[in-house]
Amino acid sequence: MTSVWHPDEFYMARAIQLAHNGMYTTQPNPRVGCVLVKEGAIIAEGWHARAGEGHAEVEALKRAQSPEGATVYVTLEPCSHHGRTPPCCEALVKAGVVRVVAAMQDPNPLVSGRGLTRLNDAGIDVRCGVLQNEAMKLNPGFIKRMQTGLPFIRGKLAMSLDGRTAMASGESKWITSDQSRADVHRYRARSSAILTGINTVLADDPALNARVEFETLQPARVVLDTRLRMPPTARLLTLPGRNVIVTCSQDRSEIDTLQQIGAEVYCVAERNGKVDLSAVMDLLGRLQFNEIFIEAGPTLSGALLAENLVDEWLIYMSTNVLGDEGRGLFRLPGLEKMADKKHLSLCDIRQIGSDLRLTLKPT
Repeated sequence: MTSVWHPDEFYMARAIQLAHNGMYTTQPNPRVGCVLVKEGAIIAEGWHARAGEGHAEVEALKRAQSPEGATVYVTLEPCSHHGRTPPCCEALVKAGVVRVVAAMQDPNPLVSGRGLTRLNDAGIDVRCGVLQNEAMKLNPGFIKRMQTGLPFIRGKLAMSLDGRTAMASGESKWITSDQSRADVHRYRARSSAILTGINTVLADDPALNARVEFETLQPARVVLDTRLRMPPTARLLTLPGRNVIVTCSQDRSEIDTLQQIGAEVYCVAERNGKVDLSAVMDLLGRLQFNEIFIEAGPTLSGALLAENLVDEWLIYMSTNVLGDEGRGLFRLPGLEKMADKKHLSLCDIRQIGSDLRLTLKPT
């Protein structure tokens, strides 16, 4: 038996597809798509590409020759407030559209529902909630930050078939396939920032950028550096883009040196001899980062898991075996009984090249 889509679902699915055009460029704004339909046909489409540029509704209206009487399908409630651009709901009222279908309300509790109310008060027929779950998947970070002030945290780890992330010597290149590493770079590209610890910087001198073949807004690089051991010659500090160092150190000389070469240095509270991870996440939310991609070793990954700060884990599992002397996935001291075990829920599993990618979430 074949399912029959309602026209609203059909056109909203197209709007969601359009929103993906902004997947890698809209930070700190949400990814939004819009379709204008008149007399059963699409007359214009638009999506939000970058902060400061037109929102999806405005872009669609610019491409429509005669939007009067049209129905608007948009993946997020049209904004009702003045930001970098004028309110979208006013543009829709002025354009003379007769119906607006939104996938979801604005997640910001301070303005949620106001745009829809403004449209309804102007005599426009309003419907909300069409393909809402699908639309929410576009913007997990923006939604979480609007509702809680915190970014969406996605952790990534690569392991062998026997659960090792490196040889005992620390050698780890490469556990997984070329296809898996390309997949990781796509996740990097959609992220607002890539976060790691100072030990990874000192050991590997990583670039922490997204190496992809499409246009992207390069993510910021965030390094947790409790004692401010960051060498000014680190490769990531020589690359264009934003570098954020989070520390507990008050060493003015070291801070000035790093700031002079363009790094942003923020001090947070110390906890158990390390930066307070909860304070770090609060800081990253205030810096308007929506999605954080964790690229770290077992110590930081274990600490994040222990404090339940990660919203989603991506585990790339190869078919290689590294042996029982290899380094483990998480460092979790204090787990002595089965009752202490950490449980994650498996949400998705798929083959990437010769590897498996497991998507897990905390229970």
